[in-house]
Amino acid sequence: MLDLARLRALHAVSVHGSVAGAAAALGYTPSAVSQQIAKLERETRTRLLERRGRGVALTEEARHLADTAQELLAIVERAETTLEERRGQPGGLLTVAAFASAARGLLPGVLADLAARHPALDVRLTEVDPHLSVDLVVRGVTDLAVAHDWDIAPLPAPEGIEQAVIGDDLCDLVVPAGHPFTRREVILRADLGGERWVCQPPGRVCHDWLVRTLRTAGFEPDIAHVAEENHTIVALVAAGLGIAVVPRLGTGTLPPGAVAVPLEPGPVRRLYALWRTGAARRPAITEAVRTLREHWAAAAARPGDLPSVRHAPAPARQ
Repeated sequence: MLDLARLRALHAVSVHGSVAGAAAALGYTPSAVSQQIAKLERETRTRLLERRGRGVALTEEARHLADTAQELLAIVERAETTLEERRGQPGGLLTVAAFASAARGLLPGVLADLAARHPALDVRLTEVDPHLSVDLVVRGVTDLAVAHDWDIAPLPAPEGIEQAVIGDDLCDLVVPAGHPFTRREVILRADLGGERWVCQPPGRVCHDWLVRTLRTAGFEPDIAHVAEENHTIVALVAAGLGIAVVPRLGTGTLPPGAVAVPLEPGPVRRLYALWRTGAARRPAITEAVRTLREHWAAAAARPGDLPSVRHAPAPARQ
């Protein structure tokens, strides 16, 4: 009889494309995942992985087995959901994927709250780029995802996936201290031409928003510096190297030398929780989503919590 844990490991390799990626998603070491695959090869008497360059690839037989594993994992999920629903209490393993600023600015409090109130629930968080997390939920690798979209890039809604709005994350225009924008009450998008920008890499929603917005306003953005993390972007702004649009969630207090100024209309990204329809009745999902929304609402109601950034003072009137 095929071992479900080994099938889960193979399925994770097929989804993430590598043993290392599968290990990170499952919370194992790469060695442990390799051992699971090796045991599955012995059980099935079939070669499942083959070397390709510096990595590995699934054989045709392995791809077929991984598809079967996905079906079996879906059946197991339905059974687990039914049992947990009958118990009426959140419990078992709940895997969560969240993008970086949510993992830093929202999830720590949510996970601590869930752990304190539901000791039978084992929540495991993985930081994942938002454009990948939805697919991980679809494939059954992750139970719950925290993702976001912008007005220019609506969140995809694959079949079999349900979602709930967590809240809206406002974004600030962050400029170096002493920048002319700090002496104005409001900055319009039409005022943004001729500036040097610090931005995330091409392909990220923040980058795409900046390019499309400035082009719509009649400017070609001069992107001088590119960085993955918002904290790096803010540090570059504080050094006087450009300006940036930065989401408030997870940014924290701006360092000396960086000031948030009002941009109108201000960009907004919307946060969502996503899960598979087959797990919708699971108390762990229901409670996790409720806690996410509760923590967001509580933080938004406390000035300075969401966000905790330092805005430019209003200019003195003459």
